[in-house]
Amino acid sequence: MQYEAIVIGVSAGGMNAMKIMFSLLPADFSIPIIIVQHIGARSDGEWIKLLNEKCKLTVKEADEKEKITAGNIYISPPNYHLLVEKDHTFSLTIDERVCYARPSIDVLFETAAEAYKSKLIGIVLTGSNSDGTNGMKRIHDYGGLTIIQDPATAEAAFMPASVQSVVKVDYVLPLEGIVEKLIQLAN
Repeated sequence: MQYEAIVIGVSAGGMNAMKIMFSLLPADFSIPIIIVQHIGARSDGEWIKLLNEKCKLTVKEADEKEKITAGNIYISPPNYHLLVEKDHTFSLTIDERVCYARPSIDVLFETAAEAYKSKLIGIVLTGSNSDGTNGMKRIHDYGGLTIIQDPATAEAAFMPASVQSVVKVDYVLPLEGIVEKLIQLAN
């Protein structure tokens, strides 16, 4: 199976998790990664600069109508839902919060599942609410690959555990194991 995109949802403890994962990805990693990290509405984006220093790929904020391409890690901008359109571009909305969050993991996952069907990998990492659970179910229903961070290794176990209680996920792995699996799937 040739996967075309990876979506990652992360909340509490996310910065540490992303630093670990992104530092392990090779420069030639071929699948674009799209992330919703629960952040404050007034976030200044400094954390994206920090991630860029740790990563061999380009970490950037997603832009309206931007085409999704390999070699990039896209992050949702603060206070916007990030949607994936069927033509594999982004849309940004300020619709109502979902699971108390904007950006919402569910919104990203559900729209990406519609756009990529079975060629999508969904990953839920550390976090302390249920955002991502419904979206991961949608990815699973379309035949996409589902991975969660092992709740025992997560800084905040609630989010991956919530997914695990609803979706029969394909893999439950620690962060390093997730990266190994992604590299294997990309090759």
